[in-house]
Parts: sequence; C-alpha cells; structure tokens
Amino acid sequence: MVTRTVDLRSDTVTKPTEAMRAAMASAEVDDDVLGFDPTAQRLEAEIAKIMGKEAGLFVPSGTMGNLISVLTHCPIRGSEIILGDYSHIHIYENGGISTIGGVHPRTIKNNDDGTMDLDQIEAAIRDPRFEICFPTTRLICLENSNAHSGGRCLSAEYTDKVGELAKKYGLKLHIDGARIFNASAALGVPASRLVQAADSVSVCLSKGLGAPVGSVIVGPKSFIDRARIMRKTLGGGMRQIGVLCAAALVGFQENVGKLEGDHKKAKTLAEGLNKISGLEVDMASVETNIVFCDILKEANTTEMELCKRLAEHGVLILPEGPKRIRFVIHHQISDTDVQYALSRVQRAVTGVANGSGDH
Repeated sequence: MVTRTVDLRSDTVTKPTEAMRAAMASAEVDDDVLGFDPTAQRLEAEIAKIMGKEAGLFVPSGTMGNLISVLTHCPIRGSEIILGDYSHIHIYENGGISTIGGVHPRTIKNNDDGTMDLDQIEAAIRDPRFEICFPTTRLICLENSNAHSGGRCLSAEYTDKVGELAKKYGLKLHIDGARIFNASAALGVPASRLVQAADSVSVCLSKGLGAPVGSVIVGPKSFIDRARIMRKTLGGGMRQIGVLCAAALVGFQENVGKLEGDHKKAKTLAEGLNKISGLEVDMASVETNIVFCDILKEANTTEMELCKRLAEHGVLILPEGPKRIRFVIHHQISDTDVQYALSRVQRAVTGVANGSGDH
C-alpha cells in the first residue's frame, strides 16, 4: 500500500494552498466579459507591470494564451510564424495555430540550450517579393524557459538579438513565458528584462507560481484590446473570474521567492540520479526545475516500466521519450521528498535501497 506520494510529473500538479482557497472565497468579483471584474483587473495590471508591458489579459490556459497571441499578431490566414521544432506551441498545443487560425508554422531546429540559430531564423524569413508563392512571415516565437531542453533559459542578450532581427524585417516577437519566472530566478535577471524585446508574452500562473488555473497575456494596450476580442471568439471569455485571479495573486506573492529553492532541489535530485548505476543526467542542462534522466542499457528497463514501478511506491514521474524520464520540482516538494524519491528510484533500478529516505 502506498503510504506517501511524491508527485514529480509536472509543476502543474500543485494543489491550491489554504491562503489561495481563502482568497478565492472572499474575492471581489464582477462580470469580466463586460470588463468590470476588479480582481482580474488587479492581477492583469500587476503582471503587466512586472513584465514591463502596458496591459494584461487573463486567459484560462497557456495554450489559449499562445493561440490568442499568435492569431492576434497574424490576423490574415496564410500568415507564417517562425518557431522552434521542439517548442511547446509547435509540439504540444494541438496544432491550434493551423487548425483554428490558418497560420503556417516554419520550424527551426532548437539547439540543446533551447535557442535557435540567428542565421537560420533570418534565412527562414520569406521574401515578400515572392508572395505569389510564399506565405507571409509575420511573427517569431521563443520559449523561456524552454521545456523540451530541460528548462534551459534564454538570456536577455539572445532575446534582444532575436527582437532586433524581428524589427529589421517588420515582424513581431512573441515569448511563450510559461516558466519565465523560473528563467528570471535562474539567471538573476528581472523578468521584465528577459522579455524587453518582445511584443507579447504569455505568462503561466499554474506552474511555478502554483495557482490552480490560468495565464496572463501582456503587451501593448492596442494588442491586448484585440486579444480580448479573440479570447471571446475562442470561448475564453468568462464571467466572475476574480475567484481564479485571487488565487493567482496569492501564488505570485507566496511562490516567486521559492523558485530558487526549487532549482536547488532539482540539482540535488539530478546529482543523486547520476549516482545511480544505469541512469545518467546531463548536469549542464539542469538550470531550473526540470530534470531529464536517461536510462542506460545496463539498467535493463524501459521508461514506461520504470514509471510504473515508481508509481507503485508513490513516486509519480512522466516518460519523456525512449529511454528517458522527466522529473519536475515545484513548491510543494520538500527536501525529504527529493531524498525519498531518490531512494525509490535506486530500488526500482538496482533493487537495492540507498538508505536515504527509504521509508
């Protein structure tokens, strides 16, 4: 019988804290579709200010936030955007930009650190003189931190260069900032600096900030005004959303300061996994709260078998691909949780406990 659960599947699995539940219960609300919910207005203004942008818009999810942003920047069907081949927008968002918006993705290979080569981005921009054949390039998308690279961070200097490239060709730059506060904490750079070059950013509230629901899109007021209409079109216009925004405000106040601790726990976990025979972690890739672990041949197991074996002992993780598993730290994972998880992984892989937290 499982007596302890350590949920490392994602930083989206956190449960609302008591402070969040209390804030939700007492939230001042009104009809947000009509533009009058005071708690939503407060959250939107606060996130916009933190990100150094004029205005914000609460949306139900990061996927919708990215979709709204792309469609607002690309109102003409047949527009093209440039993005990473392993970006979240391209891989994990149901192809919404194409199926709903008629926007064509042009992918550039993501480097191991989550960046795309600037020369390749520039080469991918369509020549408008051949618009009789080509789609029209209108947008470049970045992701910070980059989930598929293991939570690697894009520097402000790199983002600035992409922004300069976008301006050179009259394009816009959108940043999927699902874990932008993790990147900020890891780099020691304000989030506003990391997105200074961006025309829009989607900021997730339900990952590192621990809120139960939602994201906020930020950008110029004229952009947000158009995005608000697109949100309604997509069914994301809700009513008394202050009950959700109240939890997000608490999450921001409580949990941004904990992100550095999450990153330290991730490094402890990665170091421990590296000591287990049959497993390997590229320590250089562990910059934030995500740890990718490769299963070596001598482990004689698959990612699915290992996930199943660990789940039987209350340690929940996800497969990341063939012979690879993923662990994600969040604010509700303690130091003892990390040690317990390591002990269970060692037992699952080698059949021998390490004596650390194995109870």
